[in-house]
Amino acid sequence: MGDQGVTSAFYASRPKLSLDGKENADLSDGLLSLLVEENNSGLYRCELNFGNRGTADDSAGYLYFDRSILDFGKTVSVTIGDGDAAAQIFQGRIMRIEAKYIKETPPELTVLAEDRFQDLRMTRRTRVFEDVTDGEVIELLASQHSLKEEIDIDGPQTYKVLAQVNQSDLAFLRERARAIDAEAWVEGDTLHAQSRSRRNGEDVALTFGQRLQEFSVLADLAGQCTGLAVSGWDVNSKEAIEYEAEESVIRGELNGDQSGSNILGSAIGTRKEQITHAIPFTNEEARYMAEARYRMACRRFVTGFGAAEGDGRIRVGAHVELAGLGTLFNGKYYVVEARHAFDGVQGTGYRTYFKVERSGIGQ
Repeated sequence: MGDQGVTSAFYASRPKLSLDGKENADLSDGLLSLLVEENNSGLYRCELNFGNRGTADDSAGYLYFDRSILDFGKTVSVTIGDGDAAAQIFQGRIMRIEAKYIKETPPELTVLAEDRFQDLRMTRRTRVFEDVTDGEVIELLASQHSLKEEIDIDGPQTYKVLAQVNQSDLAFLRERARAIDAEAWVEGDTLHAQSRSRRNGEDVALTFGQRLQEFSVLADLAGQCTGLAVSGWDVNSKEAIEYEAEESVIRGELNGDQSGSNILGSAIGTRKEQITHAIPFTNEEARYMAEARYRMACRRFVTGFGAAEGDGRIRVGAHVELAGLGTLFNGKYYVVEARHAFDGVQGTGYRTYFKVERSGIGQ
């Protein structure tokens, strides 16, 4: 069971902002609204909106246009929430500055910050890797962008050849992560790559009508299959490669639920798919390829969107244990997107919106 967490009955929801590692109370007080967005593909972003009119150095005027406070390349970090739900939800560098002038409204300034994956997104290459593992490729990418790395992944022993063809380093990293059922993200200056089953996010319990304010959920058989096969040719052994992934590869994630694959087979009939756009060169590579794609499809059987009281623990990689939804949809979900929103103008304060998925429904 996840942790409900302990927060005060009343608390200040205004975020605490830091620039280049130093907390800036004036900047926090001038914040009108904030939005932090993250997903399981990496590259988290933050938008901060400030009032841009006031008094500085005993004279009235624009507050931030001299770039002494808000400037390109400065590191912004955001801490928000209360008690057990408090957390640093973002750290990244300012990449965009936008001014807004609206009739009968004080001028505003919006800055966009992105995490260090922005470096990888802006670097495009064509190159070939020979006799490498996925771990070695990810280590190289981290090193080339001056990032530390924390890697805990599975995958084939080696690939004879891997090609990065007119791709950004970020797109190539995402491609390699998807191929082995892993996820990659950045915290500060550390690149993390971890098999999804071992990603150790928080467990958060939410009950509808209490901290969980809204939730919509869909169980959909359209994207499911009862088996997913891949074939290729082993050049060394001169043998055909055939491997099929079935429900057994996802069973450990079901927690007693009934999978979409199982329901499809019993209610509609056998539906098998074949990967045709990729060719493995070893049996091991075929197994990882088929199982990763099969798990991806199974996990999207049940998808949900929710809104909760602001909670900094609800991040991509966390599990939310949802209650009050009935036996079909109660249970543990994996967070694949999270949006932390603060609004100091409309008075809505701090809320967390999230997208979740899981492989089965209650029986």
